Amino acid sequence: MQRDYQNFAKECREFLFDTTEEVKHYRIFGDYLERFAYGIDASCYRYIPELVLKPINETEIQKIIALSQKYNIPLTFRGSGTSLSGQACSDSVLVVCLHKWQNIKLEKDSIWCDCGVIGSDANLALKPLNKKIGPDPATINNASIGGIFSNNSSGMCCGVKQNSYHTIKSIRVILYDGSILDTSDRQNVENFLQTHQELVENLLHLRQEILEDDSLCKEIVRKFKIKNTTGYSLNALVDFEDITEILNHIFIGAEGTLGFVSRVEYFMQEDFTHKACALIFYQTLEDAAKAIKILSANDSIVSAAEIMDYACLKAVRHIEGMPQDLQNVREGNCAILIQLESNTLSLLENNLQTIREQLDSVPTLFGLNFSFDSAEQEQWWKVRKGLLPISAATKRSGSTVITEDICFEIPHFAQGIQNITELFKQYDFEGIIFGHALSGNVHFIITPLLSDPQECANFAAFMDALAQMVVALKGSTKAEHGTGRMMAPFVELEWGAKAYAINQRIKKIFDAKNLFNPDVIICENPKIHIENLKPANAIEDYLNACMECGFCEKVCPSKNLTLTPRQRIAVVREIERLKSLEDKNQKEREELAALEAKFKDYVVETCATCSLCQSMCPLSINTAKIAITHKNNHSSPLAISIATQITKQIPLTISLAKVGVTLAQTTAKILGRENIKKLSLLANQKIKIPYIPKYMPTSNALKLPNKKIKSSQKVLYFSSCLNRIFAPSPLARDTRPIQEVFLSLCAKANIEVIFPKNLEKMCCGKAFKDYTQKNPQINPFQNILQDLIEESRNGEIPIVCDHSACTQEMLEQFKNKLESQKLQLLDISVFARDFILPNLKLNPLDEPIGIYAVCACKKGGYADSIKQIATNCTKSKVLEHAQTFCCGFAGNKGFINPKLNQNALEDLKEYFAKQNIQRFYASSSTCEVGLSEATNASWQHIIYLLDEVSQTPTTKE
Repeated sequence: MQRDYQNFAKECREFLFDTTEEVKHYRIFGDYLERFAYGIDASCYRYIPELVLKPINETEIQKIIALSQKYNIPLTFRGSGTSLSGQACSDSVLVVCLHKWQNIKLEKDSIWCDCGVIGSDANLALKPLNKKIGPDPATINNASIGGIFSNNSSGMCCGVKQNSYHTIKSIRVILYDGSILDTSDRQNVENFLQTHQELVENLLHLRQEILEDDSLCKEIVRKFKIKNTTGYSLNALVDFEDITEILNHIFIGAEGTLGFVSRVEYFMQEDFTHKACALIFYQTLEDAAKAIKILSANDSIVSAAEIMDYACLKAVRHIEGMPQDLQNVREGNCAILIQLESNTLSLLENNLQTIREQLDSVPTLFGLNFSFDSAEQEQWWKVRKGLLPISAATKRSGSTVITEDICFEIPHFAQGIQNITELFKQYDFEGIIFGHALSGNVHFIITPLLSDPQECANFAAFMDALAQMVVALKGSTKAEHGTGRMMAPFVELEWGAKAYAINQRIKKIFDAKNLFNPDVIICENPKIHIENLKPANAIEDYLNACMECGFCEKVCPSKNLTLTPRQRIAVVREIERLKSLEDKNQKEREELAALEAKFKDYVVETCATCSLCQSMCPLSINTAKIAITHKNNHSSPLAISIATQITKQIPLTISLAKVGVTLAQTTAKILGRENIKKLSLLANQKIKIPYIPKYMPTSNALKLPNKKIKSSQKVLYFSSCLNRIFAPSPLARDTRPIQEVFLSLCAKANIEVIFPKNLEKMCCGKAFKDYTQKNPQINPFQNILQDLIEESRNGEIPIVCDHSACTQEMLEQFKNKLESQKLQLLDISVFARDFILPNLKLNPLDEPIGIYAVCACKKGGYADSIKQIATNCTKSKVLEHAQTFCCGFAGNKGFINPKLNQNALEDLKEYFAKQNIQRFYASSSTCEVGLSEATNASWQHIIYLLDEVSQTPTTKE
């Protein structure tokens, strides 16, 4: 039967859309750039789907599956796209289930998670209970529950005992016929057993066959004592007699090949209060292997032991927070990061003593020193979790990152590592070895240049030899990354013909037409693992190291609008590859044209340039530079001339801006705020004139006072040009300009406020980033730095800025100059917390407060300042939406491209709609406009709240 994509897409469009402002926004994507970009995942494979769908509920999934059956269309379900073995990519229809699949529900001893819930968000929900989910993959901050479950991912501390298989309570899954199986619902299960008798009988018949074959039964039990994600969970047919439990476990590690898992219920696991970590260095891998045997024998008290070879240590030695000992390691040395944990400090110390005594027999390079410092531990684990992309960054230009994941029984662990290193030499690869040694789980990276025929042949031979070696040592060719396409050709080799036939029959029972993720786990193509590998052409140095791991995506404000950072990099890389081809065929010319046609909108204009992606990237890649560099390279001479004149005429520019704000307010009064909002939004979509939001600020008419409070404590107040233009919206709770509020607070705290002499000419320069790469003279902050040095008395007086985005811009762009001159440049929220708050008497409110730490605060490391002030200002709770990282207002983009802001705040809007809160606070006036629009409630700077609840000092007679 032919695959009918045209009619499939046509019928999908009948229900895959959202309606806002009477406009349909389809969640079906067929444009080439979208298909290319959304097809990107963390694996080494490149498949471009025919269509990408983004359903938001089970009903839509049922309809998609029905159409798949009707038109013979294969489906691949994906969450975050962090899988490494090629199980989450497709050349057919990719069904992305992340956004809108994020409900969490806590039960007495368990947690329900939709498939799109990020693993770390599940743990965040459990943190107040000192609980966590069992699986803890290195990608837990980015991987979705659906992927964690479907890959049976484990991780650092989880081992086998706490993986999905051993901690699952119930699941909810949609099958090939659209039926929903919910193993938490007894009636649902009973109905399923009646309506799917043949499926159930076939499954139970398979179980009986296995039980009657003693050697096969024992082999299944043996293989699942260690980490093993090769093939299906055959142990479900051995471990359980109850059909409900078999169904509960058979989908674990099935990689979306048997059905769509929409919800998962995990038993809560203990998250121990006290932890101790040590980074122990050894002379050789052989010495480390001896230590691993000891640690593994004590796995009841040791929660993790992560091995890292010399190549790993060399790759991370430059990272801030790493021990000084790293600088002294030499070729052949290695390290083990171990962790012990307990709910009581005394028990932890007893366990540490036990481990110290037992490890004493294995010589170390620098001794055995445990850290109880949570910040230090967090940094070590952050580096360990980022080892894959960090190590991959050392690859040769144009090479492909291949990540493997195998497991040995502990007695064979040392031999296994030795065999791997010998294979590296035999096939001429420089490899990097690390892994979860406590479980015998080894990861390694090689970076073949697959454009070279010899290296490509070596890679194919290497994979064959690797599989043979692992099987000879009775190991697992896939431990926790899933079979995918990478190991599909080797499932029969590892399991044998009889067990492989059972794997095939499981697939047939649940997916007779082979439409759920074909070629994954079960595949007839023996070369699938070396086909469709990602091209790896060189691009700009600052982007070249990206291996598309996806760590950046979680924080990106445009992730549900256009593209994410890794997708932007992938598009740039593909454009450069296509451009470099000397003789393009028609298809390649069309692909290049399609990518370039939407490049500006998808890659440049909808990038908020907040650079939060850099903070999440293990390699600190700042994807915002793509947009900034593009704008610098494509700025017209006229635009550069205008920017130059503006920097020379800041006072005039501010005056003109105030006129524009006043005009907008006057129009809003005449037409009504809701009307002008709707009209301007429509006009913005049609002809790109600026959007006038309902909570549009007013013009700031405040004249700065000459009278000063004389005090020994002083502050130099650099009020941003934005806040010199804007005063709060008439809809705000407090309509005073921010300068007036700050003066009020400083008066109460007996702090003398000094305004820079040339304040009216001052600007931080953030608004000119699109021009300053090629025209550094445009940056106006260069011209005022000397004034600030002099007026702060060479750093004696702290300098305060009242807009967090501007503060952070200055801190980043002029870090060296600020440090060399010893200037104290502080965000006003930090100054208020550290200098004003301690000198105030407060009358706290008795009502909940909503807050949002803007992305600049997060980047600068002072996001807690807002929460700390708010906590002091109310007796009630302080709430924030932890999953909103950047509001997407992005300076003037909230007025020019409001969709970015609206999209970025969609989840925050839903979160606060469920809370009974009337007061909201942040720390950047432009961000507050967007936040106000999203929640239909006034947001103001946090110092407004502090001023409201602080007492005015009694005047002395």
